[in-house]
Amino acid sequence: MKIKIKKLFDDTKMPTYAHPGDVGMDLYAREDYDLKPGERKVFFVGFALEFENGFAAIVKDKGSLPNKAGVHTMGGVFDAGYRGEYNVQLINLGSETYHISKGDKIAQLVIYPVVIADLEGVSELSDSSRGEGRFGSTGK
Repeated sequence: MKIKIKKLFDDTKMPTYAHPGDVGMDLYAREDYDLKPGERKVFFVGFALEFENGFAAIVKDKGSLPNKAGVHTMGGVFDAGYRGEYNVQLINLGSETYHISKGDKIAQLVIYPVVIADLEGVSELSDSSRGEGRFGSTGK
């Protein structure tokens, strides 16, 4: 799949796949920042994309950040029609301030095929084995 990418700043580090066959492209910080415990911050990453309808770009955690420091991504679904600058919202759920340096890997971007649903309003839904069972409905 070909995706068009527009570099918005001279110092933007473009997303990269670390290994052949990887599904997540690494996204890089454009600034130095100390993310305090409990703090949320949006990091702009300096590029915009263009890709076909029927796909979405979704921001996901880097495996090492939650594991080492408790830093996670929040949200991050980019639709095919979006042409603005991509960003990553991070939250520090750890107990220590986490230092991010310009050029650090802060998240990954995965391109997913998606279904665009045609919603049909109904007064009833069919029965299922789960029904309205919520949290813990399958037991321990």
